[in-house]
Amino acid sequence: MRKNNRETFAMSTPFDYIIIGAGTAGCLLANRLSRDPAKRVLLIEAGRADHYHWIHIPVGYLYCIGNPRTDWLYQTEPDAGLNGRRLRYPRGKVLGGCSSINGMIYMRGQARDYDRWAQLTGDEAWSWHHSLPDFMAHESHYRLDGLPASQTPDKLNQFKQFHGAGGEWRVEKQRLRWDLLDAFAQAAQQAGIPATDDFNQGDNEGVGYFEVNQRSGWRWNTAKAFLRPTCMSRPNFTLWTSSQVVKLNIEAQANGQLRCTGVEVQTPSGRVTAQTSGEVVLSAGSLGSPQILQLSGIGPAALLQQHGVKVVHDAPGVGANLQDHLQIRSVYRVQDVKTLNTQADSFWGKAMIGLEYALKRSGPMSMAPSQLGAFTRSDARQPYPNVEFHVQPLSLEAFGEPLHNFPAFTASVCNLNPGSRGSVQSSGSASRDASGNVTQSRSTTATNAATGNSVQSSSSYNKDTGLTRSATCYNASGAVIACR
Repeated sequence: MRKNNRETFAMSTPFDYIIIGAGTAGCLLANRLSRDPAKRVLLIEAGRADHYHWIHIPVGYLYCIGNPRTDWLYQTEPDAGLNGRRLRYPRGKVLGGCSSINGMIYMRGQARDYDRWAQLTGDEAWSWHHSLPDFMAHESHYRLDGLPASQTPDKLNQFKQFHGAGGEWRVEKQRLRWDLLDAFAQAAQQAGIPATDDFNQGDNEGVGYFEVNQRSGWRWNTAKAFLRPTCMSRPNFTLWTSSQVVKLNIEAQANGQLRCTGVEVQTPSGRVTAQTSGEVVLSAGSLGSPQILQLSGIGPAALLQQHGVKVVHDAPGVGANLQDHLQIRSVYRVQDVKTLNTQADSFWGKAMIGLEYALKRSGPMSMAPSQLGAFTRSDARQPYPNVEFHVQPLSLEAFGEPLHNFPAFTASVCNLNPGSRGSVQSSGSASRDASGNVTQSRSTTATNAATGNSVQSSSSYNKDTGLTRSATCYNASGAVIACR
């Protein structure tokens, strides 16, 4: 953090850009906007710097999610569709945001989603065709580091149409494989899901190992990619960490229009105001951004009045239409095959796992939460892949709990196009603690049908591996919903 008497500096000298949230989007924006040495850029992050060692060791997500040092610890409100339960809603509270605690899987999404957004907004810039060059510009894909002897020029040229080299955002192959996951992939192919080695060409249909945002076995978050060392060495760039924006300052201009002129920030040494002569960019995430807007008087008028917030602009859509995909985790007991459950079930097994990572940066400690993926259709009537499988050579009751003491693996599935909708509602508190946001959802018949069909498909694939003995299905909160 650049302190240099930041309170006096911020109040006396306006910035050209103030970016709120140094997460996945904020770090990239700070990099691009500070390229112009004539523009002064302030990046504000509520969390700490990313010095915690478990952020950088891939398996460390287990120690970052649910940890107040790195996670906001949000929970949903009790939901009738989940039998009244609350779910964890992890969000990164650290430099790099969710890219410092997430599963590291590199996934752009499907072309039809981007094209649909362009259609709904009437803005062609949202389309896949227009978005793809931006992905490629900041990408550093390992397959383009050099041309392997086994790869023909024609295949490489096709790959180059979708991927970039020389950018900041590193994409690499996972540094492990499991016989169990190979068997699942073969069974899925026998069921009609094609093999794929690239989920990022616009059509995700297929089964294969995920590619990850890592470099040489270390997590590659956006702070490494876009801030260090590039932004940190720019004299026109300023970073504040452990500094939380509590309000946008919005003033009426001579022409009657409203303009954001700065932000109020709670810093470790007190509350200060940072001013801008240009723009404020709000990139605090799907929960943080609407909450800051609501605390600043922009949101549903009735909600703001309920919490004593002066209404600056009645905008019912702020905090509405939240969409996410719940996962059903199916756990399968297996026999005659290695799983992480059995490998990590002894002192010597754990020691060998640690030694492999120390010497090679490979093995289970380099693992993303999910290693194998599959995109397919929940039934033949679907025009495109609408469900995604995450397959792992391990099992547990819920993330954060110990591994089971029997050999098993997990095949979780989620509906990519849920019909349920939720909302983010500020409690009126600027603390952004776990009670500061309310997330609600509701189930729909189509969502339930897609999920049910997918669990049945998962059971079929697992049976075809010839390794399965029994199965238990868990919902997103870890509760058992079915056994066989």
